[in-house]
Amino acid sequence: MHIIYCLVPKAYWEQWAERDVYLPRDYEEEGFIHATKGEELLGRVADRVYADFTGDLLVLVVDEERVTSPVTYEQAKDGRLYPHIYGPLNQDAIVEVRRMEKREGHWGIGASCPSR
Repeated sequence: MHIIYCLVPKAYWEQWAERDVYLPRDYEEEGFIHATKGEELLGRVADRVYADFTGDLLVLVVDEERVTSPVTYEQAKDGRLYPHIYGPLNQDAIVEVRRMEKREGHWGIGASCPSR
C-alpha cells in the first residue's frame, strides 16, 4: 500500500463517514483535497494547521493506489511535495481512521477509531 494522510476534525468527519465519498470544508475554495505522506510530516502539518485546535482531530489513512480521483504531487511554499487529490475521496480508499493526539504540544497519530 502507498499510504497518504488527510486530517479532519471529528465533528466534520461525522457528516461524511457514511457517504460514498469525502470532501473537506475548503474543497470548493481550494479545488483539491490536501494530503500528506509520512507520519513525521503529518505531525508537522498538524502542528502548523491545527496549532490552536482544541477539538478531536482525526486522520484518514488512505491507500493512494485505491483513490479514484487524480492524485498529483505538488510543491508547497515549504519546498516539499504534497499529494493533492483532485476530486472526491472515495470511501473504499480510506483503509483506517485514527485519532490524532497532542502530546507535549505536538500532534501525532494515536489509536484507531472504532469501525466506521
